[in-house]
Amino acid sequence: MAPPTATEPARNATQEEIEQTVIKLANLKPIGNRFSNNSQTGPQLDWLKKLPEPARKRFEKAGIDLSQGYPVIPKREDIPKFVDEAFEIRNKDYPYIERAKNADPEKKALLGAAKEVIHLTKHIGTEIVGLQLKDLTDKQKDELALLVAERVVVFFRNQDLSPQVQLALGEYWGQVERHPQAPHVPLPIPEGVDTIAKGSGVSVIWRRFFTEYFNAPTGFKKQSAVSGWHTDLVHEHQPSGITHLHNDSIPATGGDTAWASGYAAYDKLSPALQKFLDGKTAIYRSAHQYLDRENPLKGPKYIEREHPIVRTHPATGWKTLFVNRAMTVRIVGLEPEESKVILEYLFSVFEKNLDIQVRFKWQPTQEGFGTSAIWDNRISQHNAISDYDFDDDERHGTRVTALAEVPYFDPNSKSQREALGLSLD
Repeated sequence: MAPPTATEPARNATQEEIEQTVIKLANLKPIGNRFSNNSQTGPQLDWLKKLPEPARKRFEKAGIDLSQGYPVIPKREDIPKFVDEAFEIRNKDYPYIERAKNADPEKKALLGAAKEVIHLTKHIGTEIVGLQLKDLTDKQKDELALLVAERVVVFFRNQDLSPQVQLALGEYWGQVERHPQAPHVPLPIPEGVDTIAKGSGVSVIWRRFFTEYFNAPTGFKKQSAVSGWHTDLVHEHQPSGITHLHNDSIPATGGDTAWASGYAAYDKLSPALQKFLDGKTAIYRSAHQYLDRENPLKGPKYIEREHPIVRTHPATGWKTLFVNRAMTVRIVGLEPEESKVILEYLFSVFEKNLDIQVRFKWQPTQEGFGTSAIWDNRISQHNAISDYDFDDDERHGTRVTALAEVPYFDPNSKSQREALGLSLD
C-alpha cells in the first residue's frame, strides 16, 4: 500500500483537472438563457439588416455607430458562468437617492407644463401629453419620479428620444443596471463600470431577435410561453426601481403591455392576511441561470436573494405587495406546501383583478417618434402581450432600468387606501 504522500498529489491533480474541464465546458456557450442554442456573441452583423427602419433612423439621428452589428451580445468571456460569480455583481450597498422625495407634492413644474394629464384608470396609469422627456428639468424629473411612485406607470407618446438621453434619465434616478448577458445598444462603456457587467445600460427589447437567437417558442399556441406577469431584477441586492421602455417601432395593431399595482394588490387582501404577511420575507430568483461551482454536474442554478414580501416605498410611505409568479420562489419560514398555496393566491390577486391593472396601447404616435412607458418595479408587475406578427409588423425598443434601495418593511407604514383615507372594504 502506497504511503499517503504518494497519493495526495494525484488527488489534487484530479481536482484541478475537473475544475479546468468544467470551466472549458462552461465557456462553450452562454449558460444563462434556457432557450439558447446560439454561441455567437458580440455585435450581431447579420441582424443589422433586419433592424426595423424607425429604429435605424433613430440610431442614425443619435449618432450611434452600428457598423459592427446590432444588437451587441456580451462577449462569451465577459458572461459569468458560475452562480457565485454572478451573485457578486453589485453585491454591496451603494448610495441611492430617492429623487421623488425632493419633489413638489403638487408637481406644478411637471403637470403645469403638460398640455393634458390623463389618468387611465382609478388605481394605475397616467398619460402625460405635450412634454418631451429630453427637455425635462431636474425639478420636473423629481416630480415625474413622484408621479410614477403614486400612479405606478406613466406614459409619453410622440417622443423624440435618443438612447443616450434615455440612459442619462436612468442615471439621474439611480444606478443603471448593466446586465452581464442582455443584448444591448452599442454605446461606449464608461470607465469604472464593473468588469463583469459590461453592457451599455441600454437593453434591447426586440421580440423577433429574441425568438430566433434564443430559439424561443413561436406560433399562436405557444405565445404564452414567452410572456407572463413579472417584475424585473428582483434577485438584485438592490432591486430595480424606475424602468423606462421606449418603443421606436410599433406594430399597427397589438403589442400592448399590461401593468398591475402592488399597492392595490396589498389593499385587496383581508386585514388578517395583511397582518400575517407584514414582516415576512421571501426568496427571489434571477431570470438567468448559472453553474454551481461546487456541484457543476447538478445543472444550471439561479441567483437567489431574500427580500420582504411586503415592502414600503420610500417616497410614498405606502405598503406594496412584492411578489411575482416568475421569480418569487417561496416564503421563508413556511412549509413548502403552505408557501405554495399562499403564493399562488397572491399571484392571482395581481393577475385576476382587472380593476388594479392597466393595458396600454403604444399606438398612435407620429411618424419618426416613439412612445415611452416609465414604471416603478417596486410597486408593480407587467406583462408584454405578444399578439402581433414578428415578420411584417415588428416591435422594437430600448430599455433602461435604474436600481433602487435595499428593500425594507416599515411596520408603521400604511397601505395606499389607508393613507389616502379611502374605504378599506
